[in-house]
Amino acid sequence: MNAIVKISGKQYSVEKDTKLFVDKLQEKEGAKVKFDDVLMVDNGKDTKIGNPLVVGASVEAKIVKHFKDKKVVVFKKKRRKGYKVKNGHRQQMTEIIIEKVNEKSAAKAKVATKPKEEKPKAKATKTNSKTKK
Repeated sequence: MNAIVKISGKQYSVEKDTKLFVDKLQEKEGAKVKFDDVLMVDNGKDTKIGNPLVVGASVEAKIVKHFKDKKVVVFKKKRRKGYKVKNGHRQQMTEIIIEKVNEKSAAKAKVATKPKEEKPKAKATKTNSKTKK
C-alpha cells in the first residue's frame, strides 16, 4: 500500500518498511509518531486522492535516530572588491521507518460541516440632496 504523506511541510511517497530522512522531529529516539496529513492512498486496486487530505487515513512511523546531515558550504564573493565569506551549515535530520499505512473509508469517518450563513444585503446608498439648477 502506497501513500503520499506531508511531514513538516514536505511531501514524501511512502509504503510499509520505507526508511525516510526528514527534518528533525521533536519526539525522542524510539518513539512512535502518527502523521494524519495523508494526500493520497493507493492499495493496489483502488486509489483515493484527498481534497486536500484523505479523511481517516494516517501513517505510523518509528523514530530510529537523530543526526546532522552533510555540511553545505555557503561561499559568497564579489569580484574585484576583495569580498569573500565562507560559511557552513549542517541540517538537523531524523531517520524514521514507516510501520503502517492506515486507510479508512470515507464513509466511516464523517466530517461535520457547518451550514453556510447568509450575508445581509447591502443597504441602498443615499442620493445626493444637492441638485444642479
